[in-house]
Amino acid sequence: MDASSCSPSGAALPTTRLLPIRTQRSAVAEWTTTDYSATAAAAEEEPLSPTARLMETIHIIVTVGLGCPVNLPVFSAGIAAQLARYPRFRSIQVTDGSKGPRWARTAVNVDDHMIVPTLHPVAVEADPDRALEDYVASLYTLPMDRSRPLWEFHFLDFPTSEAASTAVIRLHHSLGGGMSLITLLLASARSVADPTRLPAMPEQPARTGAIYVPRRRQPPAAGVLAAFVTWIWSYLVLVWNTMVDFAIFAVTIVFRRDLHTLFKRVDGDVTSNRSRRFVHRSLSLDDVKLIKNVMNCTVNDVLVGATSAALSRYYFRKSGSSKASKLCLRSVLPVNTRPTTSLQTYVDMIESGKSNDVAWGNQLGYILLPFHLAMHNDPLAYVRKAKKIIDRKKSSLEVIFTCKMNAFFVKMFGMKVASFIYQRMFANTTFLFSNMVGPTEQIEFYGHPIIFIAPCSYGGPHALAVQYQSYDNTIKVILSVDDEVIPDYAQLLDDFTESFGRIKDASSRLSASIIKK
Repeated sequence: MDASSCSPSGAALPTTRLLPIRTQRSAVAEWTTTDYSATAAAAEEEPLSPTARLMETIHIIVTVGLGCPVNLPVFSAGIAAQLARYPRFRSIQVTDGSKGPRWARTAVNVDDHMIVPTLHPVAVEADPDRALEDYVASLYTLPMDRSRPLWEFHFLDFPTSEAASTAVIRLHHSLGGGMSLITLLLASARSVADPTRLPAMPEQPARTGAIYVPRRRQPPAAGVLAAFVTWIWSYLVLVWNTMVDFAIFAVTIVFRRDLHTLFKRVDGDVTSNRSRRFVHRSLSLDDVKLIKNVMNCTVNDVLVGATSAALSRYYFRKSGSSKASKLCLRSVLPVNTRPTTSLQTYVDMIESGKSNDVAWGNQLGYILLPFHLAMHNDPLAYVRKAKKIIDRKKSSLEVIFTCKMNAFFVKMFGMKVASFIYQRMFANTTFLFSNMVGPTEQIEFYGHPIIFIAPCSYGGPHALAVQYQSYDNTIKVILSVDDEVIPDYAQLLDDFTESFGRIKDASSRLSASIIKK
């Protein structure tokens, strides 16, 4: 589908700046409002998960670049017919004295969730990219209406350097984990090449909930004893690594905190009402795979290595520290411990309006992932170090432990204790790191071709969050930044691009030298 096949909504942008307005009520939205009675809504309730209760201040923002102007009636009708039918998207959080926090069904007027912002036309014409950035940043300061389901679609119907128009989706993190919510959105999308087909996703290793599964190898006839010893050793390593990670996690909660650096707020400063910026840059997924193949590692290894290189480049330039010195920072890496689920299962869930076939909600575990800052002459040293760290983390039950710990402390000691531990984990580390996998082809969302997908989050104590999102043949690096701590966030984003380019060039030279040999 090209841009000409999607007609604009025809709604002109008013001239006042940054004041959301409500679109006119549509027939589809009216049907959605009256479809569920108050009696049925009261009868269908579900308690909030422990992790969801800990996500009180956390929100997810997904910036989606569109390949055509926004057709608002088509978009609204599509959301009403699909996303708005999913139980969690037509529920609100309810708390009273007799019961704990829970999800309660409510009537949904889709138009209440469709927001067309009013931006000053002079500002948009002068610098549309900056106008978009400013608007997305303004969402950080605007509370969500808790009398309605906690999701919104904001439409900015003007072209930028990357897209013909933009949809900005804001959701409260209690609705589900980032990967679950992105997967739900993708289940509402279709392939551009074949609009009757769901998006093609990369093949992922299947798992049923456990993160670590020891490899089972058929022992050779003459090496049964050696194979048995290797098998036992893998479990001993698993136990030892888990014990070490448990100890590090406990010490982090009690007193161990990262040194204050350019990426960290002043110790104890977890102010939530500061300014925030959300910026992103596209990288070539083919280049990432080239590095992966040359270095005999994984895509995650490459991304962690490139992040270390970028943070190192920024830190040593800004701090004036000796380039011979080294520093270790730690990130929090959230991991969804739910079983992997196909897009078709999500489609069936949306159509049925029931979530019985999908293990839904926030069930997150966490990894404390170290990042070493140093200036290496060989750019590939960052990837080698990253591979070593991640291989070590793969042989640990740290994710399972932290997930179970959340639920245990909520159940045994209540939300105050669990929230204290949760906040200490974030406050004593430096930044948030995450990577999510997207479709391997171009897709469309309710008839609108998607140019890029850029998810990120806000609301936690970290001054910096680094998120990667793959889509088609690109991968986005997205930064969520406290611009009082990192005011030159654009330069930091440039450092990601430059560092990735240096690693890619070094990989190309290494590949060429191997071929010559």
